[in-house]
Formats: sequence, C-alpha cells, structure tokens
Amino acid sequence: MDEPRVALVAGAATGPGRAVAMELRRAGWNVVAQVEPGGAAAVDEAADAEVSAGTDDQLVVFQGDLSSEPSRETFIEDALERFGRIDLLVGPAPSPSNHDAADLLELTLEGTLAAVSRGFLASMFLAQRAANEMIRLIEGGSIDGGKIVFLGNISAYTTSGDQGLGCLNAAGTAMLTRLFADRLGEFGINVYEVRAGLMATSRAEPGHAQYDRLIREGLTPIRRWGRPADIARAVAAIAADELAFSTGQVINIDGGFHLRRL
Repeated sequence: MDEPRVALVAGAATGPGRAVAMELRRAGWNVVAQVEPGGAAAVDEAADAEVSAGTDDQLVVFQGDLSSEPSRETFIEDALERFGRIDLLVGPAPSPSNHDAADLLELTLEGTLAAVSRGFLASMFLAQRAANEMIRLIEGGSIDGGKIVFLGNISAYTTSGDQGLGCLNAAGTAMLTRLFADRLGEFGINVYEVRAGLMATSRAEPGHAQYDRLIREGLTPIRRWGRPADIARAVAAIAADELAFSTGQVINIDGGFHLRRL
C-alpha cells in the first residue's frame, strides 16, 4: 500500500485552516497542523471528535509563530522527522491580527512592516522552505510531485478604506500564487490560491448585520455566507488531484462575488 501523503496546514486553530486540516485527515492524509502558541486545544478538540467518529489518521499539532524563521524551520523539520515527506502545504488564511482596522492616512511604517511580516511575507518564506524540500524529495524519488495552496480572500482586488493592510496582504498572496506556479512547474509542483469571499467566521462579526442584509439583497449570486467547510472542500479537491493540469489558478469560493455584476 502506498504511504499516506503528508499535508502541512498553517493557521489551523480556527476557521478555514482547522476545517482544511480535518477534511484532509478524513481523506486519509497525515496532517501537521500549525497553530499560534497556546492554540493547540482547538485542534485537539476537533481531532477528538473525528476519532470518536471512527477516523484514526495521524494528526500532529505544531505550535509556533510563522513570522519567525526559526519557527518556520522547525515546522518543516518536525514534519520531515515525523513522516519523512511533505506532499502539500496549505495556508495560512489571513488573520485579523495581521490587519486591524486603520485609516490608510494614519498607517505607520512599523505597523505596516509588522503586518506584512506576519502576512504574505511569512507565507512566502514558508512556501519557499517547503518547496525546496519538495524538490529534494521529488528528485530523490520519494514523492511524485507536490502542491502548494495559498488561502487568500477577495481583498486581493476589493478595496476597503480601513483595511488597507489586509488588502496589501491579500494582493501579495495573489501574486505569490502566480510567482510560485511559474517557478515550480518544472519540478511537478502545482500552486493554487483558494480565494474566500464573505466568511461566517469571527472576522465577519463586527459588520455581520450589514453584510447579512447585503447578501440577502443579492450582493452575491449565491445568497448565503461562506463557511470554512466550503474552503476545505476546495482544498480537498486540489489535494485529490482533481485539478492536476492546472497551476497558478485562483479558485473563487465567494458565492460569485468575483463576477462584478452590473
């Protein structure tokens, strides 16, 4: 029997990241789930529910701050030490701590650098590290190919006056998808962005009533909030090689918001 494939899922404590980790686990993957320090309990609770339902695939929780190079290094090394391979890297989804509401005319250099360091720059250097290991494993015959899935959102092209840092991080993530897809195609590593729309998570709570009304009135053709499970199922399709002849692709999980209707 083929050895189970291994996925690294960043930002797995809550929302889309946790849903992705559990979905891949149900699909038979070994999963290394990264959470911020102190965030392991949420993943363990979800994993216990899966085990009680009959799932016994392996899941390892790694606690660390991915804006730190030593933490990124340890995340990769722990996965290799435990499982000997990396087939898929997912995430992380944008975090509200990366882009607290702030007027664009009042942003500081220090705050902006901190936000992008924890945002798309952390994603870039994590993907770089994982990609180099995938290349080594592919060239050594240990794996057939690899995949990287960036979790983005509609702020990549939608402005929001008090969320400039979030927009910058989302736009940066969108370009990372294209850059890594271009660079890694020759090695058999496919790269995707799963781009979320309005998600019914804690990030939406401050404006929930406003957006709830707009969705009901037709802001999106599919008139409901997005759910973490919607993101997870899209990632699972990529993981299952359903999009094998595609790379650099944006998978819009946004209820049709991207249509830009008149």
